[in-house]
Amino acid sequence: MQEQLAKAQQELAGQEFQGSAGGGMVTAIVTGDHQLKEVRISPDVVDPNDVEMLEDLVVAAVRQAMEAAGEAANSQLGGLAGGLLG
Repeated sequence: MQEQLAKAQQELAGQEFQGSAGGGMVTAIVTGDHQLKEVRISPDVVDPNDVEMLEDLVVAAVRQAMEAAGEAANSQLGGLAGGLLG
């Protein structure tokens, strides 16, 4: 059982999950083991007079990507972990 769980975790870590905000103006990519891999920001959303909005969009995109990775982990590992994953 532990070998199956380790293999499933390794496979999940190799997957990528995407989140976006601002209608796709900010996109975040995370791996299945919740490592932030990439953030893409459209030049159209960069406004030096409104940095706070850009910060909020980045946070929202990363949060969405992390949630997608967490849902995949629960789906793929939930049965193997016997409910240990939150």
